Amino acid sequence: MNIIDAHSHLWLRQDTTWNGQRISPLPNGRAMFLGEERQMLPPFMIDGVNSVEVFLSNMNYAQVGAAVVVQELIDGIQNDYLLEVSRRYPDRFFVCGMCDYLHPGFFGQAATLIRQGFKGIAIPAHRLLTDEQRVMLNSDEMMQMFHLMEQQHVVLSVTLADGDLQVGEMKEVISECPQLKIAIGHFGMPTAEGWREQLKLARNQHVVLESGGITWLYNAEFYPFPSAVRVVREAIDTVGADKVMWGSDYPRTMTAITYRMSYDFIVKTEMLTDDEKSLFLGENARRFYGFEALPELPYIKNMSE
Repeated sequence: MNIIDAHSHLWLRQDTTWNGQRISPLPNGRAMFLGEERQMLPPFMIDGVNSVEVFLSNMNYAQVGAAVVVQELIDGIQNDYLLEVSRRYPDRFFVCGMCDYLHPGFFGQAATLIRQGFKGIAIPAHRLLTDEQRVMLNSDEMMQMFHLMEQQHVVLSVTLADGDLQVGEMKEVISECPQLKIAIGHFGMPTAEGWREQLKLARNQHVVLESGGITWLYNAEFYPFPSAVRVVREAIDTVGADKVMWGSDYPRTMTAITYRMSYDFIVKTEMLTDDEKSLFLGENARRFYGFEALPELPYIKNMSE
């Protein structure tokens, strides 16, 4: 089957601030993250660089044909690097640009990103609530940006705050821009109360959910993540098998598992049919993002086998 990762990250250097606190790289894959030292990357990524070359090696090994690269404010804006990635590997990556949403003027930034060739724009909406401000998704400038994206056929990749806090804002966006294609990240945060309100947004024609970070949400349970499988089953039963997509949240989730493990638990479960697995793991993302020429990636036997 075609396997496509609908939620991943790339960066050359994490060096930014959010909510008044620093995020910056440390040796051996670690980072200073909002006041504490964290293992941000697998320890063999010793220089803090989360490069496309390393990701491609993981993708080829795990037989993942293509990936959607989103962005997060805690990683810093990576537009220049992602534009380069898209130009070098147009058949393997769909990249999303990102604006500085915490300051006015981001509509102009979005217009520039679209002119540069970005086919998607990412909004980590859960980061738009800080100690000092809250940027509303239905604000005048946001709505101006969404209308432009709808006109230019640009995909919105958005991760919402836990529960239903921002669902009302998203409903207004969907009503105002009914042709805007929207992918809701982190599967609506199913470990939080009220997540089904995010799930139900996918009942709208052009709205889907992607599961980026679901292995992180159920990390304490660990592989084969039975609760994550049950959540995927519920989502399919609620909104349909054509409305959900697999995402890994690479590379942060790779500190606990391998890249193949981030989807292998879906392949091996008996709770989903083969057709549902095929749609979830790749076919839905292929249609939604417009991937075409996916490579053939033969299985290479491990030394441990």
